Amino acid sequence: MSPADLRLLSRRSFLSRGLSLSLLALLLAVALPSSAQNFSRRDISGIVTGTDGKTVSGATVFLENLKTRDIRSFISTANGVFSFAQVGMTDDYQIWAQKGSHKSRTHTISSFDSRTQLSMELKLK
Repeated sequence: MSPADLRLLSRRSFLSRGLSLSLLALLLAVALPSSAQNFSRRDISGIVTGTDGKTVSGATVFLENLKTRDIRSFISTANGVFSFAQVGMTDDYQIWAQKGSHKSRTHTISSFDSRTQLSMELKLK
């Protein structure tokens, strides 16, 4: 083999290795964010109670994303339970319940709170 052939072969090998590394980096970039998303979600649940301490069915529970201002809602079940699944952990939220003229205090859920399961009681006044 001539020296020119060796240089060409070496250059092809280098390009092939570079392409392989680029492909590997691309695959990792695609795979890592999707697995990280599983850890960036939380579930928020709880119970709505009245001033007498009894559970309240049919109350609307609001969950507001303070960054986007999107609001999700949930109607409490017959035993006063509410639940929000797959809530992002990178934004701050406010949550409150309301039924008729009765409203609970507004609670803030911070993006710094690392719990993936939150449970709370919302008391209507």
